[in-house]
Amino acid sequence: MIVLFTDFGPGGPYTGQMKAVLARAAPGVPVVELADDLPACEPEPAAYLLAACAPAFPPGAVFVCVVDPGVGGDRAPLALSAGGRWYVGPDNGLLAIAARRADDAAWHLITWRPPALSASFHGRDLFAPVAARLARGEAVPGTPLDGAAAVGADWPADRAAIVYVDPYGNAMTGLRASQLPEGAMLAAGGQRLGRLRTFSDAAPGAAFWYENANGLAEVAVNRGRADRALGLRVGTPVRIEAGGRAG
Repeated sequence: MIVLFTDFGPGGPYTGQMKAVLARAAPGVPVVELADDLPACEPEPAAYLLAACAPAFPPGAVFVCVVDPGVGGDRAPLALSAGGRWYVGPDNGLLAIAARRADDAAWHLITWRPPALSASFHGRDLFAPVAARLARGEAVPGTPLDGAAAVGADWPADRAAIVYVDPYGNAMTGLRASQLPEGAMLAAGGQRLGRLRTFSDAAPGAAFWYENANGLAEVAVNRGRADRALGLRVGTPVRIEAGGRAG
């Protein structure tokens, strides 16, 4: 399958145009829209969300990743093979954490160019056609690249900040819950938050953190919106503290 991971937003023609290219170039290959509401023009938080979500997809899946504020500039187009999956996108760190989490990461510089390449829509004109080729089982149209040179290679393995706010107001961090100390508290929005298993374990209106379905530490409020209650947004820092009293 081909998986779309973008900051295009739910409105506008952009996702539809990419899907049209994929339908023409890789007919019969299912296309899944993983996200179209990533933080606009912010590849770093999106990189941690991508790495957390990707393992749910089968080997052979091809991710078209477009959070690309440098489109048309000197940033390079890349293809990454990692964990049995392909990722296609710009060299701005968006693919870096997926590579970090895999022990078989192999980077490629995409050298192929279409006959017509717009300056502002490489998702449609470059990344989607390359993803279609990979989904058809063709070789990546490019040359091997040293991953140490890719943007984001020096980013931390986990990001102690909010990386995504979902439609319910729950705030995902870039921290893997499995990597946090036993009994850890998270400090965010002026509160120290204890860990609970799920929403029903908290009193209505109470804030807490839990391990979400993708393995990330997520800040939530039972029957409320954590973003509004705690003033959280993408980029808000989160501090890891030793266990103790919440509040």
